[in-house]
Amino acid sequence: MDNQSHNFQEQEPGKPTKKKNNLKQTAIVAVVAAVIGGGVGGGAAYWGLKAANSADLGVASTTQKSGTTQVSNVSVNESSASSAAFAKVKKSVVSVVNLQKAQSTSSGLDDFGDFFGESGNSNSNGNSANSGSSSSDLEEYSEGSGVIYQKKDGKAYIVTNNHVVSGSDALEVILSDGTKLTATKVGTDETSDLAVLSIDGSKISTVASFGDSSKLNAGQTVLAIGSPLGSQYATSVTQGIVSATNRTVDVTDENTGQTTGQATVIQTDAAINSGNSGGPLINLSGQVIGINSMKLSGSTSSDSATIEGMGFAIPSDEVVSIINQLVANGKVVRPALGVEVRDLSSVTASQQKSVLKLPTTVTDGAVLAGFTSGSIAKTAGLKQYDVIVGIDSDTVTGVADLRTALYKHQVGDTVKITYYHEGEKKTVNVKLSETTASNSTSDQSNSN
Repeated sequence: MDNQSHNFQEQEPGKPTKKKNNLKQTAIVAVVAAVIGGGVGGGAAYWGLKAANSADLGVASTTQKSGTTQVSNVSVNESSASSAAFAKVKKSVVSVVNLQKAQSTSSGLDDFGDFFGESGNSNSNGNSANSGSSSSDLEEYSEGSGVIYQKKDGKAYIVTNNHVVSGSDALEVILSDGTKLTATKVGTDETSDLAVLSIDGSKISTVASFGDSSKLNAGQTVLAIGSPLGSQYATSVTQGIVSATNRTVDVTDENTGQTTGQATVIQTDAAINSGNSGGPLINLSGQVIGINSMKLSGSTSSDSATIEGMGFAIPSDEVVSIINQLVANGKVVRPALGVEVRDLSSVTASQQKSVLKLPTTVTDGAVLAGFTSGSIAKTAGLKQYDVIVGIDSDTVTGVADLRTALYKHQVGDTVKITYYHEGEKKTVNVKLSETTASNSTSDQSNSN
């Protein structure tokens, strides 16, 4: 449900008074018949109500001649929270075009294709890979979406996905009114898959605001806005609900199919397609509560069941933290413990008892599977197979919570880690270090 309030009006133009009088007369007939009583009264009451219902429903007469059907004069005035939220944000949503240097061919067939108005092969975002003009050495590689969130000092700032702008030699932004502007990268972050662009702010009149993603609830109505399949469908809006608020998913490289990391995301069933990446997921107040980033598609390998309605968005709380760093520093510096972790839920019950030696009351946490070079957690005394259950006042139920708690802090902050070692609950204070090339493992997906 989208909390709509409806005001349905069914009336003939210019005749509102007559319709009200007819209803009043029908009511009087029904009352009089009830006073008289008996079968006659009951029949009169039934006839009167039936006539009123037929009139109200606008039932068409069956005595009309064929070929005389007309458009109904019934009008519906609808005040929708979804429509209002969309109207508030739509002018701030843009298409982001990734331009790359044209790939030359020895046959020269590309030139003939352009001459005859033929487009090249479609890329993964549903756009032509040979859409550059003959006067430029750049061609359109892909398209995505973005949202303008700030206007300052003559510039407007746009947040989008890193994978939308990755590899670009130039960037173009198409506003909701079709205006095309050159965009500049302010900063990108591959880990969170976020990027910030800047454009000339003189033509920008609307910017979006961020809501608090930590207050989302499963079942809450949300809207996804963007350019599915490219700018020809710019500012398309789809509606759905929040399916889950704190989902951990693998991030897969589109080209190699390899898992490159994990992300903690909002799951939604709002339709998200290629080209929606980087666009906003909004609540019914018109606030951005996530940046659409990925979806599951295709079929499962086990039973060939089709996957439907599984899209994911980066929570706004994380987005704001990342984009502020990108604007200030052009990059993101993250604190790290120097550990490789797994969700406790992925460990069998027998191993939790025999290897981890956990009390039966401990059912959630992040298991230390290994350490990086120069790990501060190892220096602080933590061991392999210890289970972290808390950082400061935050409860850690798995990898997602561990990352969330860590990223609330800055490099150099001291945090209190609560963990279990061979069944015994302990705490230790650790000063967070910076994530560096040496502070990593071969498995980046679960390194913190």
